[in-house]
Amino acid sequence: MKLGFIGTGNIVSDVVIGICKSRIPFKKIIVSPRNKQKALKLKNKFKKVIIAKDNQDVINKSDWVFLGVLPEVGKKILPKLNFKNKQIIVSFISTINYFQLKKIVKKKLKIVRAIPMPPIRLGRGPVAIFPPDKKVKNFFNKIGTTIEIKNEKLSNNFWAISGTMASFYEMVKILSDWLTKKKLNKIQAQQYVTSLYSALAELASVNSNKPLKNLVAESQTPGGLNWQGVNELRKSGYYKSLEKSVNNILKRLNKA
Repeated sequence: MKLGFIGTGNIVSDVVIGICKSRIPFKKIIVSPRNKQKALKLKNKFKKVIIAKDNQDVINKSDWVFLGVLPEVGKKILPKLNFKNKQIIVSFISTINYFQLKKIVKKKLKIVRAIPMPPIRLGRGPVAIFPPDKKVKNFFNKIGTTIEIKNEKLSNNFWAISGTMASFYEMVKILSDWLTKKKLNKIQAQQYVTSLYSALAELASVNSNKPLKNLVAESQTPGGLNWQGVNELRKSGYYKSLEKSVNNILKRLNKA
């Protein structure tokens, strides 16, 4: 199996790294030369990665084609490309929906939209896909956890949640910087905060089949530190602001 990638941005790099470190059986990974620096970095790191001449060369040499470009770039370049019969196309493009992709590709090919996240480079994290597909599901289950979506309208909700990633890292940074301002070593501060939130996320994941409100209640005692923290953030409108932000991202996605 030969895997081709059009676009070599951050998320494509994460997926390629995840694949190369996994047990997925593949012959070659063909990446486009769009971002030469990142393409060369992947080629130098993994023996099975090669750089194509151009986007059409990626398609010509691949069995599966992954689309990892910005929406505006995708709308410009994809109609000019000639996809092969029996190819599987997996799109990471946020605001080009399934039916738009079908129209652009112009052939009756298997097309699946997917939402990979950076932890995929570690073989972890969710990958929402639409429409449900056994081959694609099994593929991403080897480098993460596949979540199949039966209704594309619902997929935008997953895309919207994925838009909170940078805000999460910003929160982690603020807390780490706060510790540093209190004279704690910068490395120690980062290690403490990242380790704390990693452990909390893992605990939440283990309990994901139970109401998350249980964890909220169990992690605080009346008048305690966590009780104070959650209530001060609640009064400040932090959580409502978070929900508003996700709603605004969803509105943008629904307009596309």
